[in-house]
Amino acid sequence: MTMGLGWLIWILLLAAVSVVWLLRHAHLNRYQREEVPLRSGLYDGPPTNAPRLSVLVAAKDEEQNIEACVRSMLDQDYPDYQLIAINDRSDDRTGEILDAVAAENPRLTAVHVQELREGWFGKNNAMHTGFERADGEWLCFIDADCRQTSRQTLSMAMRFAMEKDVDFLSVLPQLETQSVWEQIIQPACGAVMVFWFNPSNVNDPNHSAAYANGAFMLMKRSAYEAIGGHEPFKTEVNEDMHMAKAAKAAGLRLYVVENRDLYVTRMYTNFRDIWRGWSRIFYGCFETFRRLRISLLVMLFSGLLPWYSAAIAWIMTGVHGWGAAGPWRWVALAATAAVVCQQSVLTRYYQVSQTPPILAPTYPVAGTLVCGMLINAMAKLGGRTTTTWRGTTYRGDKLTGQ
Repeated sequence: MTMGLGWLIWILLLAAVSVVWLLRHAHLNRYQREEVPLRSGLYDGPPTNAPRLSVLVAAKDEEQNIEACVRSMLDQDYPDYQLIAINDRSDDRTGEILDAVAAENPRLTAVHVQELREGWFGKNNAMHTGFERADGEWLCFIDADCRQTSRQTLSMAMRFAMEKDVDFLSVLPQLETQSVWEQIIQPACGAVMVFWFNPSNVNDPNHSAAYANGAFMLMKRSAYEAIGGHEPFKTEVNEDMHMAKAAKAAGLRLYVVENRDLYVTRMYTNFRDIWRGWSRIFYGCFETFRRLRISLLVMLFSGLLPWYSAAIAWIMTGVHGWGAAGPWRWVALAATAAVVCQQSVLTRYYQVSQTPPILAPTYPVAGTLVCGMLINAMAKLGGRTTTTWRGTTYRGDKLTGQ
């Protein structure tokens, strides 16, 4: 069996994949050296003369999470802050729980949204409503499914933002993953996001990359007002991303940082929600077919090509025998090298993302599912399918019903 052009291209692609993963390994090493995660005790306390801070959380049908969210935030050691919780038209006990906690603690203000402003999406409308009650020099927007695991979250984040001279700081969540599906799929989804929104690039004021995670966004009031608040993004599903992009375009200092022990969130609890949620994130963040297609190609070639090539090539080598396998031998060797390079990076990446490294070999399963989510996101972006989230239905970029 002679080696034709097709065989050569296949082997060269696998060699290129190995190089890509080796480059990622070097980048991960540099990132771990340069970026220090936020954690309890990183500083000796809140900043001197700590500025007034308003914390806002919007909640729709969050009776399972909202009490832990607000109580853990009310327990912060930051000296001067208010907590505003906005009940966004909930059909469960969310509003009742907020009223009960507010009756115990005057630091909490419970606001109830009864109707959605025309032309607004729910969370954006709720945050805009809550801002009308905010009196802080700084604003902190959090999600209702987040639970603070440290009393120092606000102190550490504010101290970091002020010492770095940051206008807009997003502290990335530490994910709780209780099911096997969560642990298998979410690291691969996160890897797709990092491809486009590398933290090193986001933190570089001279780079156009912009990213923020709505689970925890801390910003100066002046920065929030400079980007127009939530109003310019009132019909955006991923308003956090659009706010970050607007902030960087306005010349504001944008920064993202990991956290180690400050707060946790569990994004999704079952496979159906993981599929729907990440499909929504992909189409909301990437916005264009071009980015979705590139993401799909990157996952197919760097994530899946080595594994599927290795499986096919080693099977064919076994069928023909090593001596008679011809080009299959070289494909098998090149694919195995690419898998080894990939796994060396993923083992480190899983450690950084606080996922058991033993799950790194499940990456081809996760990668296959991520490809399906990206295709689903393309269908949503084209308006051929709908997304329903927190009682609101979207088709493409359009609101179709509440």
